[in-house]
This record gives sequence, C-alpha cells and structure tokens, in this order.
Amino acid sequence: MILVTGATGNIGSALLKELHAYGAGPLRGLTRDAVQTTFPEGVEAVEGDFAEPASLKPVLEGVRSLFLVSRLGSDADILVAARQAGVEHVVLVSSITVQTHPHLVPAAENLAVEQLLKESGMAWTILRPTQFASNALMWAASIREHEIVRAPYADTALPTIHPADIASVARVALTEPGHQGRTYALTGPEPVTARQQVEAIAAALGREVPFAEISREQAQAQMAAVFGAEVADAVLDVTGGDVNDELLMVRDTVSQVTGTPARPFRQWASENATVFH
Repeated sequence: MILVTGATGNIGSALLKELHAYGAGPLRGLTRDAVQTTFPEGVEAVEGDFAEPASLKPVLEGVRSLFLVSRLGSDADILVAARQAGVEHVVLVSSITVQTHPHLVPAAENLAVEQLLKESGMAWTILRPTQFASNALMWAASIREHEIVRAPYADTALPTIHPADIASVARVALTEPGHQGRTYALTGPEPVTARQQVEAIAAALGREVPFAEISREQAQAQMAAVFGAEVADAVLDVTGGDVNDELLMVRDTVSQVTGTPARPFRQWASENATVFH
C-alpha cells in the first residue's frame, strides 16, 4: 500500500495518476474531503487532517510507503504515527533552499524535518525541488482580467520545475530499488525568468499579456499582507534578491532518475492555459 498525502495538490495529484498508470498499488490518497474528491479508478480516497495526527492512524493502517510534503502539519507527530503504523519507506518533498539558503527560516524548518525523517528508523528518500512552475498561478486572476502582471526581479532566470517532474521522481523512488537513503536536488531543464514565464503563458493563450517589473519593496508589501513579512522576505530572496550559483544551477537529476527529460516551463503553460483564460 502506497499513501500519497497532498493528493489533490499539484504534485500529489500528478503522482497518483502516474502511480495508477504504472500499475503500482494498492494506492490510497489523503484528502480532507473524500466525498468531493475524484481520484483515478481503484485509488482509495481517505480523509485525514495533518493538524490532527490522531486522525491519521486509520489512514496509515496497512501502508508500507508514504509520500509526504513537509511542513503541512506537525511533521514529528506524522512521522511517529507512520513509524508506529509500520510504514517502511518515506519519500519526502523538502526544498532546494536547504542547500542554497540554509540561513532562511523556511529552509531551516525543512532541514529539521529531513533530520527527523533520517532519525525515524524508516527508510527515506528526500526530494529538494527548486521553484515550481505552478507558482505562476498567482498571476492567473490578473491575466484572466487582462490586467498587467507585475513581478519583481523580472530578468532573474531560475531553473523552474514542472510539478509533474517532482511526481515522476517520487514515483520511481516509491516503486523501484536503489533510491532509499538518497537526496535529490530537482530543477527544470533550463533557466526561465518571470518575464519569459509570462511570455510563455501569453503564447499558450494566443494573445498578449502585459508585464511590468516592480521593486522588491512593492512586492514585499503585497506578499507580507498575505504571508507575513518573514515569509515574504524569504521568498523574495530566493526569487532574485539573494540568488547564488547553487540556486541558479540546472541539474539533470530528473532525467537521470526517470529516464525522461525534465519538462520545460512552456509545457506547463500550455497544459494549464485554461486556468488563465
């Protein structure tokens, strides 16, 4: 039994589809509302809440492999519950900032979860992806309303990754030997700037999308109102304010692990064009 947490999210939903197509199973997807959730045929939808670790006990029954996105609840309690349930292998989604920006609070928190997993007694595989292509969804409302997309650091190019590539690496780690005890830094196949991302979305839509660069101060004020000042500063640092060679590096880990080249941002934009209409 493989349990996929975050099963309705960008990575989890793609992972469930890939596991199902691969013939892995039995499969179980964790959601907060099993009635309203549609999974591939044969995938068991189970309800649980990371904020209430006790609710995970029946969810984990019979599970041998767990896909876990960090920092969605008390990771310490979740890992204890998994260990007690007999889970043997955990594939954890962390962040590349653990190695590129270890001084940032979110990176330190991710590193702490990684360490908890390593000390849990369960086998582990750690995935450290860079910036997600799906972060571009934050522009969806502006693009639908034909408004100007505004972003800082317009020409800083990061090797943005398609969430489905994270899912593909996770599928291999969950179903094939040789990946336990491994940590994988994951990136897309090429650097892409915010300006280029908007251009790719425009091409997928077949119309122009106006774009304007804003200052860090303007972006920080907008983001802090939603996420808080500390998170806003951390995000801005790793999207252009404090980039380094380690963060900018394009890695071939996806193709090395899966045998398939990583998907470019323009593919994500084409696949998700309807969201921006």
